[in-house]
Amino acid sequence: MKRKRFSGFLLLLALFASPVSVKADATDYSGEGTIEFNGKHPIQVMDPEHPEKPADPGESPNTDRLLRFDFVPQINFWEAAISDQDQTYYGNAQLFKDDTGARGNFIQVSDFRNDSPGWTLQLKQETQFQNHLAKSKELKGAVLSFDQSWANSMNDPKTAPTVSKEVIRLLNIGEVYNLAEAKPNMGEGTWSIIFGASVNNDKKRADTLKPKLDEKNNPITDPTFNNQPIYENQAISLFVPGKAAKEPGNYQTVLTWILSELP
Repeated sequence: MKRKRFSGFLLLLALFASPVSVKADATDYSGEGTIEFNGKHPIQVMDPEHPEKPADPGESPNTDRLLRFDFVPQINFWEAAISDQDQTYYGNAQLFKDDTGARGNFIQVSDFRNDSPGWTLQLKQETQFQNHLAKSKELKGAVLSFDQSWANSMNDPKTAPTVSKEVIRLLNIGEVYNLAEAKPNMGEGTWSIIFGASVNNDKKRADTLKPKLDEKNNPITDPTFNNQPIYENQAISLFVPGKAAKEPGNYQTVLTWILSELP
């Protein structure tokens, strides 16, 4: 079984083709037109809710193989007040550097192999959330969860990969969890595996995005994405026990996304 892994925060290279128009007088000249296909498939990230539209979520590493990751999200829970009570925090929804609205966090996978044998998408949390500058370096008992998963593409919905209908709780650090599976001859072309959805989706998915507001009820914005308003995505959550020792500072973990060919 061949596997392609990405750890941590991944980037995207988006390629755009500019249309060219040519005008000519139709007189007494005729000729031939030719085109040669080179078999390559440039990487283009699409709007996960409207996959006919290109989108720019920022940079992300990718591969140029026939089975590949096109985009993997960076998940950020922003800032939170220290509490001695159990708390659930929600990840920031995916923003874009163009006019695409906020979306649920998503992974884009492309499979351009002939007679595809299928593939699996899995996730592993390498470490507990850690702050190496704190006395208690780990958020003991913290659990990261993914919910409301769905697949979307311009391709025939009958060929969609199967996604989990249950909440995926990463209860065991280092354990591999299944996110999606495409059986043989399924999941071909480009697919987004999405957690949550905006109110603008046309698949009747529940809206999981809520505006993130400051103490004065003003929208919090993200300078990385042209100061667009930040939305929390309630499909991705982090539970932190009140009894877990916490100190001011950044707590981070490493997620490994695994894309494997079926045997």
